[in-house]
Amino acid sequence: MIVAFVLNLLRVLLFPLHAFRRARAAPKGAWLTLTLDGPVADLPPHRARWSLLRRVRRPPLSIARLRELTRAMADDPRVRGLLLDVRSPSGGPAVLASLRDVISEIRAAGKDVIAYLPYGADNQSLYLASAARAILVGPETTVAPLGFAAHGRYVRRALDRLGVEPEVFAKGMYKSAGESLVRDTMSDAQREQLGALLETHHDALTAALARGRNVAREVAARWIESAPHSAASALDLGIIDGIAYEDDLDRFLAPSGGAALRTPAARYLQRRLGTRFRPLRRRPVIGVIEVHGPIVSQARMALSRVAVEGPIIAAIRAARANPLVRGILLHIDSPGGSALASDRIYHEVLRAAEVKPVVAYMSNVAASGGYYIAAGADVVVAQRQTVTGSIGVVAARFVVGPLLERLGVFTDVVKRGARADLFSPSRRLDEDERALFQGELDAFYQTFLRAVARGRNKPIEAIEPLARGRVYSGTDAHACGLVDYLGGFERALHEMRDRLGDAGKGLEPAVIRAPSLVLPPPAIVNIPAPLNAAMEALGLAPMLETLSLGLDRDHGERVLAYWTGVEIR
Repeated sequence: MIVAFVLNLLRVLLFPLHAFRRARAAPKGAWLTLTLDGPVADLPPHRARWSLLRRVRRPPLSIARLRELTRAMADDPRVRGLLLDVRSPSGGPAVLASLRDVISEIRAAGKDVIAYLPYGADNQSLYLASAARAILVGPETTVAPLGFAAHGRYVRRALDRLGVEPEVFAKGMYKSAGESLVRDTMSDAQREQLGALLETHHDALTAALARGRNVAREVAARWIESAPHSAASALDLGIIDGIAYEDDLDRFLAPSGGAALRTPAARYLQRRLGTRFRPLRRRPVIGVIEVHGPIVSQARMALSRVAVEGPIIAAIRAARANPLVRGILLHIDSPGGSALASDRIYHEVLRAAEVKPVVAYMSNVAASGGYYIAAGADVVVAQRQTVTGSIGVVAARFVVGPLLERLGVFTDVVKRGARADLFSPSRRLDEDERALFQGELDAFYQTFLRAVARGRNKPIEAIEPLARGRVYSGTDAHACGLVDYLGGFERALHEMRDRLGDAGKGLEPAVIRAPSLVLPPPAIVNIPAPLNAAMEALGLAPMLETLSLGLDRDHGERVLAYWTGVEIR
């Protein structure tokens, strides 16, 4: 409170200067400039103040920050529009859909938007740029809305040659994550669900081009089928509006002649928000809890970001106990992971929902364990391109005994207890042991079904046909009742405020994290780029990620890894 009082006092003393800077944040008729290059996220990432990398690494662009820019621009008559420099934005399909929504909102607020793609266009960049009034590309570039393809690499024969025998246990005919280990070709079930996912992405791109370019869907579909296009050809077809070098953009920004006035969007927003006073007391908030990455019980080392059970549970408990947190919004971007960890997090979500409204927003992926956790919420929101569902269980183990024998290594065992070496990778499971494992998967599958049936308020008999490990797009999940509303994070906030009633008006989201005394986050092990590229080319990247789930976990913990295994290019 004292710090806030002092800062507010300084703002009062400097208010005339801040007010002048706010009023003159941009010259009259200016274009704000924003570069879309690199990662994009729904929420700004957590950055420790003491981190040495804080000023070295550029944080990803966040949708939340862009919405602040939209509100600031809408109220400022001095701003003419936004010039988007679209280079290589990276983000999941749901995040990019939310980004496109923001661009559309800027235009709906009466501001012009021009997208400049200096290096040409692919699916993602053209999908975003189609929300602008005009699309410009650099000379001698390519406009390539090629559509979408899903690739699968099948390594059964390679494992046979190595002497490694995979044993896969799955519950659900569509639960295909392990099929690349035991098959040579794609199963019919996998082909069916991938086709449905790709259809959603293709429809989204087609609709975006048709709506943004003001043409019939059939015309937009032909553009995709006949791609790639040269810049000149794309101009003739009407996919783009102009070709220009960067120093020639003024003829599009200021067609009447002269130089266009440009102001960086980040500097503009900083000046516009500089007059805000800090509240002397903490205000009520909507608590946002992030579940990002594969779900694990414990992992002090990981090959990528993981969702560790302990900190997430601690954050949910803290949000439930804090009277200033009026509602809990789960932000889920996870392909699943440990069944045990998912169940424990789901239990905490149910406990929180007993005292406060809980809304789940499913971002790019919320499948298997990600959907399991979301099932405990009062309301589930997803984007149309979200990958979700996968209500099923799969587990895999590798028998390396034949490989060791080829290398001249033989295993001998002394044991007390018929199954003391049950988890040994040196031997195969016998029929009774396989039945035991399958029985565990069957039992957890029923638990999963009960959780979804409870959350969806339907009988298990109605849920089971929708389960079976099938993966859905957000559109299809909404059609079959696994998702309540379609939209981005802003729609999830709207649903939360609606459930809070008058008490929810004006409440802003705030990310809730575990107290500092809880287990620290796992250390991220960066994979060398050549190795990562090689694993990607061989189709082994999902396997490598799955292997990371088990790093440094307690000995003997049984992790039933259930994940989508879907890779969309």
